[in-house]
Amino acid sequence: MNVIEQEGCLPILNWAGEIEETALRQARNVAKHPCAAHRVALAPDAHCGFGVPIGCILALHDAVIPNAVGVDIGCSMSACKTNIDAATLDRDKLREIMGKAEGRRTGIRAVIPVGYAHQSKKQQHPIFDETERWESTRICKQEFNSAQYQLGTMGGGNHFIELQADEEGKLWYMIHSGSRNLGNKVGTEYNKLAAELCRRFRQDEVVKHQLSFLPIGTEEYELYVREMQLCLDFAKANHEKMQELLERVLREFIPDIEFVERIYTRHNYAALEHHDGQDLWIHRKGAVRVREGDLAIIPGSQGTNSYIVRGLGNPASFCSASHGAGRKLSRTAAQKELSLEAEQERMKDIVHDMSSQKRLDEAPSAYKDIEDVLHREADLVQPVVRLRPLAVLKG
Repeated sequence: MNVIEQEGCLPILNWAGEIEETALRQARNVAKHPCAAHRVALAPDAHCGFGVPIGCILALHDAVIPNAVGVDIGCSMSACKTNIDAATLDRDKLREIMGKAEGRRTGIRAVIPVGYAHQSKKQQHPIFDETERWESTRICKQEFNSAQYQLGTMGGGNHFIELQADEEGKLWYMIHSGSRNLGNKVGTEYNKLAAELCRRFRQDEVVKHQLSFLPIGTEEYELYVREMQLCLDFAKANHEKMQELLERVLREFIPDIEFVERIYTRHNYAALEHHDGQDLWIHRKGAVRVREGDLAIIPGSQGTNSYIVRGLGNPASFCSASHGAGRKLSRTAAQKELSLEAEQERMKDIVHDMSSQKRLDEAPSAYKDIEDVLHREADLVQPVVRLRPLAVLKG
């Protein structure tokens, strides 16, 4: 970790090493924010985001910044260990489990929609029984009906489902998904409201840098916090529904399977926490909380290892770490610069669906080296389980 100092800014603690100039400029803007406290931290996977770098940890006095949470509020990782020896599943069996990409969908593809697709029927979950919570919001209550069709769907972009093997040879599954369109609608709307408030109070600089904030005491602040928390709970419910559906498929193919250990990790959220003797809003955009002893999931890219880690509780990063490998190429650059044949060769031992140049935006080489990422944050987390990909379904 190195410290970036600049006059008029809070110190920036940088675990990322060399960082693209656009992300560094964003971090400097964050470090000048009128509500920012103590320091800004950049995780090893940091890269350019909207207003705030992805992989940024920020503490605020009495305010929240919607863009420091992001639009996929509560985007999460879940992982589960099974009792099955992964070596008993050959390539054909893995293909069957993941499901056909063309024609009639089967396996996991048949029960978990990807991309923009929703479920064909309303999904049941206790979160939809909490009607008072939904009614106390502006955006979520408008999306209540749609959300019931979105539950149990993966989404697109970097969201995925993987089957993996640990170092003992046991089969795991891993899911990456978030609050779907619910979080997107909330994040987008409250960033607009924050910009209106900041213009009213002549905070032109923060609006210019896409860092508009909602101060405590305003109705917008209270509403955003309420809606953000509902999005976080919806994202967790989405994982629970996908786990239910995925495990049903796995039982059909592997009748003796048992699910023996579950882990859940969220990123893209803000939480009121006590640090440096103060209660502060800790924003983790593309970062996870890793207090001492906490287990967390840090995935690689498709084609590379993922890890279960144990937190070391480092106060310098507000007890936070990376949420994944982090992009090194934009989606457009990856599609233009990478070779489909070379990336397919990298993934020759993995069941995957990277079949066209368009799919290179999520190729392994579009991401940073996960081993280097973990090396850089050795004072933040300790790896405890290494997971090798066997089969992957991308959004």
